[in-house]
This record gives sequence, C-alpha cells and structure tokens, in this order.
Amino acid sequence: MIMGAEEAAPCRHAGAPPSAVVSSVSRLITDLASEESLLGRYGLTAQEYREALPAAIEGIRGSMSASVGDRRHFLATIFEGMVESGHITALEKPTYGKDTVYRLTISGYGDIAVIQKGCPDGAHSSVRWTVPDWAKETYLWWLCDSMTYEPGEHVSKGVNRLRQRFFGDTPGTVDGVIFHNHLCGRGQRPCPKAANSAVFGGIKTPPPCIYVMPDREPHTEASADEWNWNGTQQRFFPTVLLGAFGIPAEKAPAFTGHIGFQRRAGALRTTITSRYGGIRVTTSRS
Repeated sequence: MIMGAEEAAPCRHAGAPPSAVVSSVSRLITDLASEESLLGRYGLTAQEYREALPAAIEGIRGSMSASVGDRRHFLATIFEGMVESGHITALEKPTYGKDTVYRLTISGYGDIAVIQKGCPDGAHSSVRWTVPDWAKETYLWWLCDSMTYEPGEHVSKGVNRLRQRFFGDTPGTVDGVIFHNHLCGRGQRPCPKAANSAVFGGIKTPPPCIYVMPDREPHTEASADEWNWNGTQQRFFPTVLLGAFGIPAEKAPAFTGHIGFQRRAGALRTTITSRYGGIRVTTSRS
C-alpha cells in the first residue's frame, strides 16, 4: 500500500496526546503569567515568569530527551553484543569530543562505519556527516526519541534532507540509514517486529528499521533516471546486523527496506519502503 509520509516506517506511536490537548497545554503555560497568586507561591512575579519561560522550556526539553551519553550507551550495548556473538570481530568506539562514529570490523569483509545521529529531521542528523576513508560501507543510525511526529514522518523528513545532499556537490554518500532507539518495542512505540527481538544488555530489543540507500550512478529506464527505485541495490551490513537479532541471512531481505529516487520529465520523486518480515511491506512515495 502506498500512502503518506507516516508509511515510511511500519510502527506508530501509542498514547501520543491529540493536537487539541497539546494546544491547550501550550495555552495554559502561556496564560500562567496572569495567575499572580499562583506565581507568588513560587516567589515569582509575572515579568520574571515571562522572562524565564523560554529557558525553562529548553531545560525541560533537555531533561526529557535522551542525552548523547544515553544514545551512545544504547548503540554500544548492541555493538558489544555483536562482538560477543561473533557477528563482528572488533569494535572501535567514538572518541569523546569527536564525531560519533563507530568502527565495526567484519572478518573477511572489512570495516563498517556507523555514524550516530539524533532525530533525522535536523540538518545535523541528516546532512552534516563525513564518510570515513577506511569504511567499506557507511550508515547513519538515527536514535530519535521525539514523539512530535510518527516514526515514518521522522524518517521521511530525514530522507528529504539526505536527497538534497545526494544530488548536491558534497562528496560522499551513505550506504544506508537505520531508525532505531530505546523506545522501539516499548509501550510508547510498539514494534510489529517484536517477535524477532533479541536481548542486549539484559533488555529485549526488536530489530531496527534498515533502509538501503542508492549509489549516485543512475539507471536509465523508459525515459526515466532511477536510483534504487525498485530496491535492487544490495549492501553487506544489513544481513550482519539482522543476524545479531537471530534473523538468518536468507530471511534478511524481508527485513531490509530501501530508499530510491526517480527523475522523469524534470520531476524528482522519492520512494521509501520498509520491510518487516514475510511479505509485510509499507511504502511512502512523494
């Protein structure tokens, strides 16, 4: 089925408040400035409240979001588990203060670069990265705990930014993107792949959503230039990663999605397909 941006991923957030409720809470926060008696109980004047409100909101956002350290721990736990299970032979963790790039060594193949990023709709998470010269394949791993949009909408926004870079002059392309963090498979973000979960660091975790990106060289088909439009691009790492979740190599394609582009008559289109086991597929095209 081909639908909107939310179809770029197979899951939906559970229990996210309706927009009307969010609007009411926003009005409440703003209108508190006129509640002088309530503010007085906290030793605040209306002016002090208004002036401090932006900084307070930023502080609340920061305390509710996963820190870089939390994200790093989540990824490191998965990669350490892959070393223990023999799916990768070595792991080099990022150096503090530098780009958060993990170096995974696969025996008989080479090194994989995984670039840790936050929510994909930000420029820093989808555009500002560098492909290491040692990497045989490079992936962006989006660790997004925001419930502002459905997971598929987050992915779609990130792919739109990636598309700008893909067709730009900046050198280097990623071989794929991964959307997965500690919320996946929990009450806030139920996962349809939960039956294929594995345990990492004592926590049951479902397989990630993996999307293979195209190479920059187009394939011309019936007056259209296409880049992985039908998902024919093959990559090595997805099978290894899914293997760590107990998914055998012959079934890995059923859990590996793709991103593709098509240019026809001057119009550029994007397709994002997620596969989540068996014949289950969801696709967003724009």
